[in-house]
Amino acid sequence: MLGQHVFLEIVMSKVFVAGGTGQTGHLLIQQLLKRGHHVVTVVRSISRLREMLGDFDEAACTVTEGNLLDLTDQQLIAQVDGCHAIASCLGHNLTMKGMYGQPRRLVTNAAERLCKAAQKSSAPKPVRFVLMSSSGVKNHRLNETHSIAERCAFALLRTLVPPHVDNERATEFLQTQIEEGDPDIEWSIIRPDSLHDADEVTEYDLEPSPVRSPLFNSGKSSRINVAHLMAELISDDETWNRWKGKTPVLYNRD
Repeated sequence: MLGQHVFLEIVMSKVFVAGGTGQTGHLLIQQLLKRGHHVVTVVRSISRLREMLGDFDEAACTVTEGNLLDLTDQQLIAQVDGCHAIASCLGHNLTMKGMYGQPRRLVTNAAERLCKAAQKSSAPKPVRFVLMSSSGVKNHRLNETHSIAERCAFALLRTLVPPHVDNERATEFLQTQIEEGDPDIEWSIIRPDSLHDADEVTEYDLEPSPVRSPLFNSGKSSRINVAHLMAELISDDETWNRWKGKTPVLYNRD
């Protein structure tokens, strides 16, 4: 049963964030709040969200305590109603339960349900959908290729590491089911390389495709830089128009 703690404020822009208590998700919420957005999120623990965010304007957040995938279709529509953007930072915990337990299609199922909810909501259209993925997920539209060694390694990953398949399927869903020119939803998929924590946003580069091997010569992508880029896509029209319908790979410049 869902418990709800809600803080309300009328603001110009609302953004729904999935995975708000994740390592990147809470950083994205901070970035969005700095830009004056009203953030809507569903988290399993409100107290954990407060601990991660530290001091923040609670009037700028609408927080529901619960499991995102347990919400009914109508509840999910209500969550994204009025949101001009949806960002998914969902991922699997690097534990045995997180990697091999249920739900195995967390990222994909959430993307599918959130897009469906956005289509049925009264949100300003088109809604911007920003998905955090991985540099190991190929963009088949760009005919990206892997070396023989990489193909063997990724074949093992698909068999042994279910989260990788989940990321691939979520990307495939957006690329095949949300067509260019869709009146309801536009998307961009961020592909960070090797993720790490950092205290501050630093300079970073965006590439249409990986310029390094994601397995054997990976670069670095700080989570705070990923959060910054996602917030920029949501907030800045020029950035959005450059990368909508694309899958930029983020590399820290240093």
